[in-house]
Amino acid sequence: MSGGLYRSANAAQGGGDPNGREPSDGATFISAEPLNQPAMESTAPPQEQVGEASAATNSAVMAVGSLVSRGTGFLRTLAITAALGSAVGDAYTTAQILPGMVYEFLLGGILTSVLIPVLVRRRKFDGDGGQAYTQRLLTLAVLALGAAALVAVALAPVLTWLYASDESSQDYQSLVTRLAYLMLPMIFFTGLSALISAVLNTRGHFAAPMWAPILNNIVVIATAGLYIAIFTTDAIDPGEMTPGRILLIGGGTLLGVAVQAAGLLPALRKVGFRWRFRFDFRALGLGELGRLGAWMFCYVAVSQLGLIVVFNLLSRAGKGNAGPLIYNNVFLLLMMAHGIIAVSIITALMPRMSAAAADGRYADLAADLSRGTRTVSAVLAPVAVCYAVLAGPIAFTLFRWGAFTDSDAQATAPVLFFAAVALVPFAVSQLFTFAFYALPDTRTPALINIPVVALRAGVQVVLFAAFTPSFAASGMMIGNAVSYLAAAIASAWLLRPRVGRIGLGGILRTLGRVAVAALGAALVGLLVVKLLPGDDTPTRLEAIVQLVVGGAVIGGTYLGLAMVLRIREITEVVGMVRSRLGR
Repeated sequence: MSGGLYRSANAAQGGGDPNGREPSDGATFISAEPLNQPAMESTAPPQEQVGEASAATNSAVMAVGSLVSRGTGFLRTLAITAALGSAVGDAYTTAQILPGMVYEFLLGGILTSVLIPVLVRRRKFDGDGGQAYTQRLLTLAVLALGAAALVAVALAPVLTWLYASDESSQDYQSLVTRLAYLMLPMIFFTGLSALISAVLNTRGHFAAPMWAPILNNIVVIATAGLYIAIFTTDAIDPGEMTPGRILLIGGGTLLGVAVQAAGLLPALRKVGFRWRFRFDFRALGLGELGRLGAWMFCYVAVSQLGLIVVFNLLSRAGKGNAGPLIYNNVFLLLMMAHGIIAVSIITALMPRMSAAAADGRYADLAADLSRGTRTVSAVLAPVAVCYAVLAGPIAFTLFRWGAFTDSDAQATAPVLFFAAVALVPFAVSQLFTFAFYALPDTRTPALINIPVVALRAGVQVVLFAAFTPSFAASGMMIGNAVSYLAAAIASAWLLRPRVGRIGLGGILRTLGRVAVAALGAALVGLLVVKLLPGDDTPTRLEAIVQLVVGGAVIGGTYLGLAMVLRIREITEVVGMVRSRLGR
C-alpha cells in the first residue's frame, strides 16, 4: 500500500521502500541476542526464545543498526543525486524501479506475509527446528530468482516502455533501457538477501540483516564518488551519457547488492543453519503457500498498477519540475524515518504476533498491535513536524550538491512538506497490515489494497489535472497520505472481529495528545525559523542554521509538551534514559 517508487535493499526490509518496503524495507522484530547453538539442537518454541529479551530492548538494538544503515543509505542517495543531477537522475531512478518491481512480484510481499509466519511455525513444531524445510525453500527460491532475473533482462525494453511510456525523449527511454540491462540482475541478489534475512530473523538473529545493507551503501557511494572524480558534476542530458558512464553507475549499483548478499552468508553458520540444496519440493506444502501467496500476488499487482500511474504522471510534469528523482529522494527521507523507528518496532513484533496467532493467543496479539500503534505514532510525530516545518532547509542542506541545482532544491521542499503528512498514517497502516500477515491472512490486505490504490490513483489524477505540472509530485504525496489513512482505518475495522478489542480508546487518547504536542512544536518551530536569516533560497550556511536550531526547538518543545501531557510512550523512554544516566 506504500505508493513509493523503489524499495532498494538499503531501504526496504519490512515494508520499504519505497514500494511499500521496503522496505522492506523493506524492509519490519525480538530477542536482541543471537542464537549461537545449532538449530538442530534447539527446539524451544520461538516465543520462549523471544522471551529471553524484551521486544523493547530488541527494537532499540535494531534501531541503532537501522539508523546507521539508513543513514549511509541516505548518503548513497545524496551521492547519486550530486553525481547525476535531475535529468539523468530521473532515468537512473526509473531504471532502478524495474528490478524492485519484479522482485516485489516474486518475493517482496510474499516474504513477510507468507514465508516468515510459515518459518516461525516450522521452527516451533518441526523436530529439526525447521532446518530441512528452510533448505528446500531456499533452493526453490534461488532457482526462481535466477530464472526471473534472466527473463527480466531479456524484457528490459518492454519494462522501460511500461514505466516510461509518457517520456517524450527517445534519449531518456534509451538510457533507462541501457541502465536496466545492468540493474535487473539485482532481482536475484535482493531476493537472496531478503531470504537469508528472514531465516536469521526467525532464529533470533537481527544484527546481520540490519548491518549488511551498509556494505551495499558503501559500494554505491564509492561508485558515485568515482563517477564524479572521472566525469565531474556537470549537469548533462540523457543523450550525453556515454557507455563508460552507464557501465560505471549501473554496474556499481548491481555490485552493491551482490556484496550485501555475500555479507549475510557468515551469519547463517553462526545461528546453526547449514545451507544444503534440497529438491524434494513436495514437502514444502506448495498448495498452502500458493493459496496464501496468490492473494499477496494480487496485493502486489494492484500496487504496481498504482505505481505505473505515479510514474506516468511524473513523467508528464516535464523538465524543470519535480520528477521521479525528487519524488524518490523525498520518499526515501520518509522511509528513513519509518525504517529507523517503525520498522524496528514491526520487525520485533512480527515473530511475537505470529507466535501468538499460532497459539490462539489473540489477546496478546491485540495488545502488541495496540502498543505498537501508540509507540509508532508518538515517536514519529516530531519527525513529521520537522519534515513539514523545515522542508526548505532540509532540501537545501541535504540535496543541493553537485549537479543538483537551487531550482531542484526549491522543487523538493513542497514535496517533502506533503510527505510529512503521510509519515504517521503510512507507519500505522503498515503495522496493521503485518498484523494480518501474522494471523496468517494475505487475502484481507489484498482486498483492502484494491480500493486503497484506486483511491490513491484517483486523488493523484484529480490533483494532477487540477493544478500546474509543478505541483505533480506534491499531488502524488497527498494521494499517498489519503490512501494510507484509509488503509489504516479499514484494517483496524476488519481486524477487530479476528483478534478482539485492540484498545481503540487508548489509541485515540494517545493520538489526541500527540496531535496537541505536535501542533505546539510546529507553531514554535515556524516562529523560530521565521526569525532566523534566510529566504526561499537560503545559502548552505543559513539552511544549516535553520535546520539545526529549528530541529532542536521542535524536538525540545515536543518533548516538553509530551511530558506535560503525560504521553506514556514518551515518558517511559525519558524515564529509562534518566535511570540509566543515574546509574
